[in-house]
Amino acid sequence: MNQLGFPLLTLITFLPLLGIPILLLLPRGREEASKWVALGVSVLAFIVSLRLLLNFAPGEAGPQLVDRAPWVPQWGIQYFLGVDGISLWLVLLTTLLSPIAILSSWNAIHDRLKEYLIFMLLLEIGMVGVFVSLDVFLFYVFWEFTLVPMY
Repeated sequence: MNQLGFPLLTLITFLPLLGIPILLLLPRGREEASKWVALGVSVLAFIVSLRLLLNFAPGEAGPQLVDRAPWVPQWGIQYFLGVDGISLWLVLLTTLLSPIAILSSWNAIHDRLKEYLIFMLLLEIGMVGVFVSLDVFLFYVFWEFTLVPMY
């Protein structure tokens, strides 16, 4: 557990996952509702990510706000997230640009809208995960994960 007492980076990384079951449960004819759900969840992820600015200490060296847990201890693989001075801004940029991307496609996507929005939320999870991963195997998992929704 990090110095905040709760896993902030894990929350920011996987918060867009909350919108996916809602999108899956919405009927096909509810395009406006689907758009609002995806936009709302991505805006919420941005708002939560602003907390990083309040808790980041720019004078300290090394990763901060670390979330760490053993994953595959036999191979030395762990769930290890943290931010530094560069990844902090990349996470904020990603969580800012995700709602902008959803808004920019508001009237442009007509076919398979629900799938598009689900993949946008999955892509946000993958991108944030890439920027906060401090374990090389976890980084690889998030990197490969981004390829599917991006395709």
